[in-house]
This record gives sequence, C-alpha cells and structure tokens, in this order.
Amino acid sequence: MRRGPALSRRRRCRRRVGRHGIDAAVRYLTGHAGHLRYDQALAAGWPIPTGLIEGAVGHIVGDRLEITGARWGLAGAEAVLTLQAVIANGDLPAYWDHHLTQERRRGRQRVR
Repeated sequence: MRRGPALSRRRRCRRRVGRHGIDAAVRYLTGHAGHLRYDQALAAGWPIPTGLIEGAVGHIVGDRLEITGARWGLAGAEAVLTLQAVIANGDLPAYWDHHLTQERRRGRQRVR
C-alpha cells in the first residue's frame, strides 16, 4: 500500500466530500420530517407511491444507462438522463426552444 502526503490528502478529501453528503442528507431529512410520516399515511389509507417512483427510475435510468458495453462518465450520464426526463415529461419542444436560445446567446457573446 502506498503511503505519504498524497495519500493522506486524498483521504482527507474523501472524508470532507463524504461528510458533506451526509450533512446534506441530514439537513434535507430534518427539514422535511413533517412530510416523512409514512406510518400516519399508511394508517390513514394513503398510498405510498414508491413502486411508481421505482418504475419511473427504472424506465428513465435503465433504458439509457444499462446499454450493453456502454461506459458513462458522470457528466455524460447526467446529460443523457436529463434529456430522457425532459422527453418522458413531454417537455422536449419547450426545452429545445430554450436550448437554442441559450446557444444563440452564447454564440453572440463569443463573437464580441
């Protein structure tokens, strides 16, 4: 196993990044505690739509990222999943208009 300052810097960085994610999750769950009362929802007979959500995730993620032989980086996967979600929601025409407007604006800024 390699030792030295570079390894300890990597470990400190991983700890900070990991801790940041944990802190963000705790803040989210604490801030939304009132919405997370599944016991009360089930007692009231309300449905918990986790199956629906899992199905949507399977459709959006599975159809695109689980292609045999495909290798995805984080940026590419995020771009593909965003586009897949836009298409699945029926928002492609509005998104495409926005995208073209932004590209034109960026093009004008480069020319100046």
